[in-house]
Amino acid sequence: MAPVSDPCSFSSFSKCLTRHINLSLRVDFEARALKGKTELTVEVLEDKFSVLTLDTKDLKIFKVSANGQAAKFEVGAQHGYKGSPLEITLPFELSRGQHVIVEIEYETSPSASALQWLSPAQTAGKQHPYLFSQCQATHCRTMLPCQDTPSVKHSYYAQVSVPKELIALMSAVRDGQEPDPTDSSRVIYRFRQPVPMPSYLIALVVGALESREIGPRSRVWSEKEFVDQAAFEFSETETMLKTAESLAGPYVWGQYDVLVLPPSFPYGGMENPCLTFATPTLLAGDRSLSNVIAHEISHSWTGNLVTNKTWEHFWLNEGHTVYLERMIGRALEGEQFRQFKARGGWKELQEAVHQFGANNTVTNLVQNLSEADPDESFSCVPYEKGFALLYHLEELLGGPEVFMGFLKSYIQMFAYSSVTTEEWKDYLFTYFKDKVDILKKVDWSGWMHTPGMPPFKPQYDSILADTCISLAQRWHKAKDADLSGFSEADIKQLSSHQLIEFLALLLLEDPLPKSHVKRMQEVYDFNSVKNSEIRFRWLRLCVKSQWEEAVPLALKMATEQGRMKFTRPLFKEVYNFAKFHDEAVKTFKEHRDAMHPVTAALLSKDLKVDQSTVF
Repeated sequence: MAPVSDPCSFSSFSKCLTRHINLSLRVDFEARALKGKTELTVEVLEDKFSVLTLDTKDLKIFKVSANGQAAKFEVGAQHGYKGSPLEITLPFELSRGQHVIVEIEYETSPSASALQWLSPAQTAGKQHPYLFSQCQATHCRTMLPCQDTPSVKHSYYAQVSVPKELIALMSAVRDGQEPDPTDSSRVIYRFRQPVPMPSYLIALVVGALESREIGPRSRVWSEKEFVDQAAFEFSETETMLKTAESLAGPYVWGQYDVLVLPPSFPYGGMENPCLTFATPTLLAGDRSLSNVIAHEISHSWTGNLVTNKTWEHFWLNEGHTVYLERMIGRALEGEQFRQFKARGGWKELQEAVHQFGANNTVTNLVQNLSEADPDESFSCVPYEKGFALLYHLEELLGGPEVFMGFLKSYIQMFAYSSVTTEEWKDYLFTYFKDKVDILKKVDWSGWMHTPGMPPFKPQYDSILADTCISLAQRWHKAKDADLSGFSEADIKQLSSHQLIEFLALLLLEDPLPKSHVKRMQEVYDFNSVKNSEIRFRWLRLCVKSQWEEAVPLALKMATEQGRMKFTRPLFKEVYNFAKFHDEAVKTFKEHRDAMHPVTAALLSKDLKVDQSTVF
């Protein structure tokens, strides 16, 4: 196997591998910093090894030792998003196969990109501060010195000291708590993660949290304002877990908990082992958005158990996870539902390719990140182009059961390790050795290394989409005289997923006349819908049609939660409505202090607000 390097990391995993991390941290809300030490147990892969290079960014390093002996260290120059290499010179030489324990005392920066410190105002309860981490893709190095690459997997143990009125959770199994012997106002929480995993899955949250049991191996956690809603919304978690196990093999992580974060959390979900992070915008009241949990559950196998070796192969994580998520949907809702979701995904891919440009290499399935920050190339492409390839292979090789047999075998073969696209492809050819002639006809270069839409368009069935398409066409073609022909009965039989599709189709067309959206509100009453995906598209549609009454509702949704998928397009829609241009900027300035820093920074660009005035 050819050696692989990671363009996003300074550490050389061909020379040594971190096998275990031991963390001892104190969470300081006043200083907005983690203070403490990390111990890395490192296995040496070459003879005469004496220099260890780790990834860091904005860390203060105070002291380093190796096997208890003081070690010299140097923090190198900063290299953009990659941060600075920490070069540790060991006080001795080691041979291949030997281990060394390197202990580093350090402190994080208040601006650490992995750590989001929320003031009480940014939480649902408004009483206590809150901390959560987000390490994917390359942010763990701002939280601890490590080999911050998905090529390296390790177990970890942690002790975290927090104010005693708060609770700490991590992407690990809870291992008890005790009063902090050094400070009676604090408590220490302990965690253990015995399953080897990459650094980007280390996660920490500290807040005024409560929990409810939702299954034999699952609890839901959140501030008390959301906990009962969340327990209802995610009550099907165990069913999804069992379905995933029947498809992909045993769930190896022990606990599967869901944490609903404060409204300012800027993402839909994050698959941290043992503790999926989720946005409160999933709380629709009817469990209709719980497929996001099916996606995060699927990551327990594809992403967390088998991991992309570098971020250039991100599609291996996300394409397989979307495929497995939709197979769970198929088992629970039927094949038509999977086809419907696949059609929607293809449309999202078309929109992304249109937005980036069909010749932009960011739309390649396999990325080249030698000069690029993986965060900046993030899009739905690895998810939906990856899924489309796997679905295409499924059709060529014998259908969903046959292809799921391959996926399960692939997971068993590469469990606890990291893989490249080439290794995945080699295994595909090995598994289907009697169908190599079929595989050789696939346009691999067109799928993997060519920008734009895939070289082949799968034919998804349109049974569940046809109703949405015909209703959208009726509205698009309707004259004012036709509006009385619409009634509540039009959508009576449509699921939440179909309503989302109906509105998404209208958004692709020229804006509807104001008279049409007013009539739509009269007969469908979308203003009263709680489902955030429906509400988001409905309010965008109204503002696009320049219905002034919708502007305050759009700005309210944009500011009462901070999920970037919703907040940025809603603000941009109001900003582009000339009459309310200044209102969009004014509202942003009023609410930016309660926003997640990443959301505030990106919105300031969207709305052309001087970033120096944002912070």
